[in-house]
Amino acid sequence: QVQLVESGGGLVQAVGSLRLSCVASGRTFSTSTMAWFRQAPGKEREFVAAISWGGGDTYYGDSVKGRFTISRDHAKNTQYLQMNSLKPEDTAVYYCAADSSGIYNYAQYHYWGQGTQVTVSS
Repeated sequence: QVQLVESGGGLVQAVGSLRLSCVASGRTFSTSTMAWFRQAPGKEREFVAAISWGGGDTYYGDSVKGRFTISRDHAKNTQYLQMNSLKPEDTAVYYCAADSSGIYNYAQYHYWGQGTQVTVSS
């Protein structure tokens, strides 16, 4: 079993920045792909970013490419999402996910955090 806990969300103005963290505990963390998804009210869960176990491969959704950066620190069992140039459209609950059989589809991830709210104002 793996437990994921997100932190770092909050309220920020447009074009501002936030850094989200996801701390993992339990088995299989270090051997899994990790990702961030987000979900706004009334919307489907959306892929944001993913990173391979070794950190050498990263993937981004089209809407965040060039603005967000995903990274991970194995020593701290933590992954991060650095969000720059934030837009009101980025407002959502952001979820950390781990242990996937794919990359982009949320249904392929086996473990999820509880989510952290990000709100971007104009």
